[in-house]
Amino acid sequence: MQMRVVRLSAGLSQEALAHLAGLDRTYIGGIERSERNVSIDNIEKIANALKVDVALLLSPPLTVD
Repeated sequence: MQMRVVRLSAGLSQEALAHLAGLDRTYIGGIERSERNVSIDNIEKIANALKVDVALLLSPPLTVD
């Protein structure tokens, strides 16, 4: 998931994103490290907090060859 890239480009810390989304900071960190399975409801909360479309967070990350 490219959530970390979007979060950093928005200038937000994990703690700030968690606060805006109404989630715990450790949960955000776990998602970014692919240690947690995230529900569609929480993806929507995170997308709203980041002011992006849910599809952006669900799309595969871009790779450079």
